[in-house]
Amino acid sequence: MEAFEQFVALALEADGFVVSSSVKFPVQRLTGKAAYKELQTHGYEVDLIGARAGRLVLATVKSFFGSRGVAAEDVMGTSKRIKQNKLYALLNDPVVRRGVVRGAAKAYGYQMRQVELRLYAGKFAAPSHGTHEAKIRAWCKKQRVGQGSIGVFGATDVVGRVQQLAANKQYRDNPVLATMKVLAAAGALSDTSIT
Repeated sequence: MEAFEQFVALALEADGFVVSSSVKFPVQRLTGKAAYKELQTHGYEVDLIGARAGRLVLATVKSFFGSRGVAAEDVMGTSKRIKQNKLYALLNDPVVRRGVVRGAAKAYGYQMRQVELRLYAGKFAAPSHGTHEAKIRAWCKKQRVGQGSIGVFGATDVVGRVQQLAANKQYRDNPVLATMKVLAAAGALSDTSIT
């Protein structure tokens, strides 16, 4: 599991979900062959799955720390760089999105209306201007899948939930929680409730 995914997994756990990482769901697609119609099946990965009674969360997690960040055109599937669009196929490709949500609902015994799709972004592109984050949030709010629109969560949302977990005095052997406690003990965090 990628490092930021560990933070997201803890945030989901804090909200009462049992979390699993990296599950692929098969989706059938028509090929681009002009001579005849042919279906091919490809596996599409969901980074994290959170399950609890009445709700199944399928999460795409992109940290992109040390790089440009999550860009609006990539999430929306309108980038001129096709490879970038494909990184977000679960969000921007209706065939993939529908196939994965259906497959997950069936595999885990949920109704389609109980499945929620989420994007967790460690860093949004152009963070000082905020244009990419605002565009992503607006676009995701307009999308309809499973229980409603696509949820968007940034690093601040995730860290806030993890800090609440880290403030708990009960010991838990988890590298993220241990890191938060070490940083707090060293005075490197502004939240002094973690010790």
